[in-house]
Amino acid sequence: MRIADVLRNKGSAVATVTPETTVTELLAGLAEHNIGAMVVVGPDGLAGIVSERDVVRKLHERGAGLLTRRVSEIMTTVVATCTPRDSVDDLSVLMTQRRVRHIPVLDGGQLAGIVSIGDVVKTRMEELEAHQEQLQAYISRG
Repeated sequence: MRIADVLRNKGSAVATVTPETTVTELLAGLAEHNIGAMVVVGPDGLAGIVSERDVVRKLHERGAGLLTRRVSEIMTTVVATCTPRDSVDDLSVLMTQRRVRHIPVLDGGQLAGIVSIGDVVKTRMEELEAHQEQLQAYISRG
């Protein structure tokens, strides 16, 4: 299965913030959308990604004053990305190797969606269920 298939099922909407967004505004957006990370988009496109983990770790390091700081101070700037043509298997490997849970999808350099580890697990479960049904149908036909 390809990433394009995952996006077709879940949609291509991506919650984004700018590098100038405050950490407090970021947290409000994460809560509002019930998500764990947001893509950071600047004037030239993808600038980074920032997750709940980034906030928690930096909050522990710097204290409550972090909440008024800009997202650009805590975001990850070397972002693992994929394309709609990549396979879910390849994305699983990338997520495991890079120890990340959210991967922006770029198509021709443009943000086309985002895939989370939850999306990958859901896709895997659906594939396993389909294979199980096929095997049961094959066995019952005898």
